[in-house]
Amino acid sequence: MYLTQGIHRALQQDPDAPMTFFGDRVRTVRQSADRIAGLAGALRRLGVAEGDRIAMLSFNSDRFHEYLMATWWIGAVVVPLNIRWAVPENLYALRQSGARVLLVDEAFAPLVPDLSEDLDIVVHCADGPAPPGMLAYEDLAGDDPVPDGRYGGDRLAGIFYTGGTTGFPKGVMLSHANLLVSAMGSQAAVDFVVPGGRLLHASPMFHLADLAAWVAQCLVGGAHVIIPAFEPAAALAAVAARRATSALLAPIMIRALVEHPGLAASDLSSLRTIVYGASPIPEETLERAMAALPGTAFVQAYGMTELAPVATLLPAADHAARRRLRSCGRAAPHTEVRIVDRDGAEVPRGQVGEVAVRGANVMLGYWREPEQTARAVRDGWMHTGDGAYMDDDGYVHIVDRLKDMIVTGGENVYSVEVENVIARHPAVAACAVIGVPDETWGERVHAVIVRRPGHTLGHEEIRDYCKYTIAGYKAPRSTEFIEELPSLPTGKILKRELRERYWNDQPRSVR
Repeated sequence: MYLTQGIHRALQQDPDAPMTFFGDRVRTVRQSADRIAGLAGALRRLGVAEGDRIAMLSFNSDRFHEYLMATWWIGAVVVPLNIRWAVPENLYALRQSGARVLLVDEAFAPLVPDLSEDLDIVVHCADGPAPPGMLAYEDLAGDDPVPDGRYGGDRLAGIFYTGGTTGFPKGVMLSHANLLVSAMGSQAAVDFVVPGGRLLHASPMFHLADLAAWVAQCLVGGAHVIIPAFEPAAALAAVAARRATSALLAPIMIRALVEHPGLAASDLSSLRTIVYGASPIPEETLERAMAALPGTAFVQAYGMTELAPVATLLPAADHAARRRLRSCGRAAPHTEVRIVDRDGAEVPRGQVGEVAVRGANVMLGYWREPEQTARAVRDGWMHTGDGAYMDDDGYVHIVDRLKDMIVTGGENVYSVEVENVIARHPAVAACAVIGVPDETWGERVHAVIVRRPGHTLGHEEIRDYCKYTIAGYKAPRSTEFIEELPSLPTGKILKRELRERYWNDQPRSVR
């Protein structure tokens, strides 16, 4: 199979159906296909060859959809860049991937002089003429079309740079087969997208989680409702106006929707399914969301970029029955999942170890990083770095990133457990728990908290609150109150930045 396959099926069966909604602009399947073939033809005539890397730095748009398809149309490789990264980080990704072409939208065009030194072609993705030194996207999309090469299978489809939570980002190589296997296995298990349905793209399209949902919708047929970036009012309005049937949202986005004053007045009757993932969700947030959207099924997906991205799924039935909501579900149909020790041997049920995953969704490797690839993938098993245990029914319970486990006074503390308790406090809007060096305890449990507007909260109150539920050694020994937690667009908290800030700067409100 190949990633452009879905558009040919749609052309055959319903060419005049809408394919993309972006603002007031609606494009049909036929119109999208014509623009994709035209863009592909232009890139080919500009010298882009099979296997060349084509990068894009852009907010969500219908042009992002066309970029993906056109790149694969000619056998090239997508390199979606992170809109939250600084110039040096994206410059690193461009150089490390060897990208020849960069597409930028209006928002990121001012960065081109700092990014374009090693590029052959820069395309300006906007209406109207392009700035000097760039090509106009609309001119290329209207160029002479070329036939789809129908490249697929184990051919490299994309290089997806990891979120940068530690050190330099790694370029994860995923094939057409990796992405298709993950999408089909997930769809078979949880029926996330509806044939002929409409998928809301509020999560960033450069991120693999959203791309995985995009692949699934393209496979079964349907349309894409796209907003530039997540904003609660815009997301609610898009669902109501375009009758979106599915959405993929990070927990932080779900919380923002639940707390938005316009939720009750919004017509969300079309919204059939919300899939969430990318970071742990506090039970309190999930319960509020399920109560606020009783007609919407909730599904949790756990995985990582290296797994294209899905490893386990917690289906809607388990949510409805309130079964194992603290787990991330069981192995998806396309994966094997084990909890292993340092030697790769499976540990007994209930014992904490590392999540390891095997299947046709496991990445081809890290781009130009054979040693890191060999460390991560051993005997076909992707070692995730996530600490977890599996219960007797095969449900996986994530306890923490192994590197984030806190050892205080000889006891292991998993930050997720503490965060789940803190998040239930009515004065807490968001929180993260990290370990920091301590002369007495080796490490101490340190909470970083964002208060809800109008609420007061101090260290002793949060420590006492935690001690009602968890052991005293797990309760925070120090607390920091800040305005906003550093995070990726997916909502994943950048704990490395919290640690660096704590030791490089004098923390505020620490007691």
